[in-house]
Amino acid sequence: MPNSFNAIALEQQAAYRSRLEQCPTLTSDYSFVNLWSWAQEYELTWAWQGELVWIRQQKPEVRLWAPIGPWDRIDWQQALMRSGFETDTFVRIPEKLMHLWRQQLKAHVSIEDERGQWDYLYAVDELVELRGNRFHKKKNLVSQFKKKYDFRYQPFEAALIDRAVAMQQDWCTWRDCEAVDALAAENNAIAKVFDTWDRLTGLTGGALLVDDQMVAYTIAETLPDGTLLIHFEKGNPEYKGVYQAINQMFLAQAGHTASVVNREQDLGDDGLRRAKLSYLPVDFHKKYQVVLK
Repeated sequence: MPNSFNAIALEQQAAYRSRLEQCPTLTSDYSFVNLWSWAQEYELTWAWQGELVWIRQQKPEVRLWAPIGPWDRIDWQQALMRSGFETDTFVRIPEKLMHLWRQQLKAHVSIEDERGQWDYLYAVDELVELRGNRFHKKKNLVSQFKKKYDFRYQPFEAALIDRAVAMQQDWCTWRDCEAVDALAAENNAIAKVFDTWDRLTGLTGGALLVDDQMVAYTIAETLPDGTLLIHFEKGNPEYKGVYQAINQMFLAQAGHTASVVNREQDLGDDGLRRAKLSYLPVDFHKKYQVVLK
């Protein structure tokens, strides 16, 4: 059985990323920045045992996430069936690990698709170039933004945090974050990232400024496999095309080292799903719920 679960710790960031790098699939849930920023909202803790890091959530209910480490080298019959966890339900299990568990544990697992947790993967060059009829509306909105506003694009850095915080406060006023639990939780996660910006590995991002006022920002992370992972993207709705513009300009400036960008899940939200599908994903990181019998 794993050692006791403890709080996600910044001091173990490098060690965790080295374990993450050994996973055959790197999904958005398991980036250190994601665990760190959402730890309070899900009451996330972890336990280190041998080659694996076990992850547990306690809100809104007790669930285990996928253990992080070299999945192909693990005897899952021994690791799982003798674990003694307080729950037998695992969520956010990437497809590769699901297949390993089904192969090794056979009838001892029950598997269900978690469509709302699938990661959306896009080709960076497609979202930068926006070629053809498929992206005509997106490209048109980017062009309108560029023509209408005297803007400046700037890579995100610590010096921009105060302006990003001010814009985030305005955004939460526009969207009434206090009345929507999911938006309030996200606002807390964003604040945690800003508070520890200089201590987090792999962070990058971009911002759009008009008249020296921030009108959009995106916060991303470079995963150990080189994938760009977009964590947060916010824009002032008064500026037409601002979301399309920050997406295209950030990838144009920062995406030259990556071929794939991961824009996380839709969480089963119909509007968010339509928005993510409209950018024409080239693939998904599929995830599943697995219950040990």
